[in-house]
Amino acid sequence: DGRCERCGAEVEARRLEQWFFKITEYADALIDDLETIDWPERTKTIQRNWIGRSTGAELRFRCDEIDEDIVVFTTRADTLYGATFIVLAPEHALVERFGASEVDEYVKHTAARPAEERATAEEKTGVFTGAYARHPTTGDRLPIWVADYVLPDYGTGAIMGVPAHDERDLAFAQTFDLPVVEVVGEDGVLVNSAEFSGLSVEEGGQAIVRKLADEGRGGAAVSYRLRDWSFSRQRYWGCPIPIVYCEKCGANAVPDDQLPVVLPDVEDYAPKGLSPLATAEDWVSTTCPSCDGPARRETDTMDTFVDSSWYFMRYCDARNDAAPWDREILDGWMPVDQYIGGVEHAILHLMYARFFTKAFADIGLLDAQEPFARLFTQGMVTRDGAKMSKSKGNVVSPRDIVEQHGADTARCYILYVGHPAEGGDWNDKGTEGIARFLARLWRAAVDAAASTEPSDGPTGEPTGVLRKVHWAIDKVTADLGERFATHTAIAAVIELVNELTKHRDELLATPDGASQYRFGAATAGSLIFPFAPHLGSETYELLTGRRVWEEPWPEADPALLETDTVTIVVQLNGKVIDRFDAPAGIADDEQERLARGSERVAERLDGREIVKAIVVPGRLVNLVAR
Repeated sequence: DGRCERCGAEVEARRLEQWFFKITEYADALIDDLETIDWPERTKTIQRNWIGRSTGAELRFRCDEIDEDIVVFTTRADTLYGATFIVLAPEHALVERFGASEVDEYVKHTAARPAEERATAEEKTGVFTGAYARHPTTGDRLPIWVADYVLPDYGTGAIMGVPAHDERDLAFAQTFDLPVVEVVGEDGVLVNSAEFSGLSVEEGGQAIVRKLADEGRGGAAVSYRLRDWSFSRQRYWGCPIPIVYCEKCGANAVPDDQLPVVLPDVEDYAPKGLSPLATAEDWVSTTCPSCDGPARRETDTMDTFVDSSWYFMRYCDARNDAAPWDREILDGWMPVDQYIGGVEHAILHLMYARFFTKAFADIGLLDAQEPFARLFTQGMVTRDGAKMSKSKGNVVSPRDIVEQHGADTARCYILYVGHPAEGGDWNDKGTEGIARFLARLWRAAVDAAASTEPSDGPTGEPTGVLRKVHWAIDKVTADLGERFATHTAIAAVIELVNELTKHRDELLATPDGASQYRFGAATAGSLIFPFAPHLGSETYELLTGRRVWEEPWPEADPALLETDTVTIVVQLNGKVIDRFDAPAGIADDEQERLARGSERVAERLDGREIVKAIVVPGRLVNLVAR
């Protein structure tokens, strides 16, 4: 409610002198180079929207009272003749020039409101500055207002109010009884627009921009939502900003041989209206590196995003005590081949890391233009549909699962609960199912070890189980390598172990069958190793005498992946109710006919009629009944 959550003081906006990284210099590169990296389209879209590149025009409205042009960015230059007032964001640099106490008071109490709240609030607030701006074509005097529905990160932080063609401008005009002038007719043709009346919106807008450009009062422009990155923080913890201030020389960078600047010990962190570092007088007082005169250190510290924007580069040459890294070493490693992280970092860490990489490349510290060639963003595991948090008391402790079922069960279930990119909802009973699966795998390994001797591989004519082994190898390899689909990879191993269990007796009854059973169990241990390393390695070593992590990843035999039949899944209104085997290459209409003839389908229709069939060739038929 506009007050500090800790002490209750009213929150107000104040101007601070801070340091910025000029990330806006890289706005175009940050957008355009998204095409060069293998990232999820959702993440790319988030970054494009955050940068917010817009093509339009900048128009200049002269304010004689302060002898300044108010520059407005707009994508609708065609509506220029409908402008009846000017609105500045509370943060606009010219606001303080008007010198009105009511303006200062309004700014103090509104600029601190969240941007989304300001932009969407139904009730519009504002204050008249007492000054006017001249319309660039008509010369009309337009009142200049300050209102918090205008945000500093759009365009120039100033807009021309066109209430006839903008809902928020209309609400503001109605609140403060400002005129409304329509300039675009229902047919998309300009009206009330001087010599531009009768032109289409597009033609009229272009003609207006050309006229203003010729007269030096505007022109075509590109605007960005992105603003330079303020990394100054008024707190103790964090890297000190290596700047000293001298009355004679101004701001100076701390020389390289005096780096790093080390934080002093500060005993009292209580708020005093100053940064905690500003109270450490002995540390603040220093010598100017240019004139050797008295100087004072910068007392702001750096945002922690500064560190996370380049730490991965330091990893490449972490023991270098003379430089952040050796360029030859870094160029051999960068960019990162595969980066895994949460989508919540899309517009902060990931954007800043891209900026740092480009800036470092420009000053010759590395060759790469992008930090992460490939990105995978994982989803969130929830419980009962809600994000796990201590405050909600719905957090699941891995310790309990480990104590009851072991660490392999905990790892496997987390990776099995859903696609890592989408997350999933936690079910306590799910761990029991995974524990039973791992127990079945171990029993199969023990049975194989007791019934057979180690061999170089399976013998005899391939059985259906051996084909299942190679199917599982192919499935797990593709799911992990192409899609990071850990849940379906684990499901494939479960399916393989179930097949081994189902045919245990008949396979162990013959030497060839037993060798294929042993091979299947050892392969299942190898495939489950990334998810259940303890059981996977024990299973593999029991059956082969070798350490699985020293072995190559198994390869599927293409000849054994071919099959004469396929299993068709039958769904009714999206719910699986039956399966049947059919010849490979079955025609779509025959696949649908067999699905419609399923007895389980007939049992569940309950008088309803099948109105549609969706066929996925060789895999599925979804029957839609009404």
